[in-house]
Amino acid sequence: MASQQSTMDFILDQMRSAGGVSARKMFGEYGVYLDGKMFAVVCDDQLFVKPTPAGKAYIGEPEMVQPFPQAKPYFLITGDRCEDSEWLGELCRITANELPVPKPKKKK
Repeated sequence: MASQQSTMDFILDQMRSAGGVSARKMFGEYGVYLDGKMFAVVCDDQLFVKPTPAGKAYIGEPEMVQPFPQAKPYFLITGDRCEDSEWLGELCRITANELPVPKPKKKK
């Protein structure tokens, strides 16, 4: 089931304190980016954040879930945490800071 645009709009609004957060539609779901780094996905109207050591320390005891079949487990961020915009913005910054800068795509 594809995520609804209204869910994505709400999540991006809650993440606004992190800075330039954006999303791209991918196969009916969304990739979420900060500073050019994909740090989260929204699948089936749920937020999944890439696991990092600092993110785990910030969350505490995160639930690890595959956002879709054959995916690596991500941290599942539940509704109550999604509603705390300051907490969510900080998680975005912490996670993106630990991820490497994406490699430039090769020209064909």
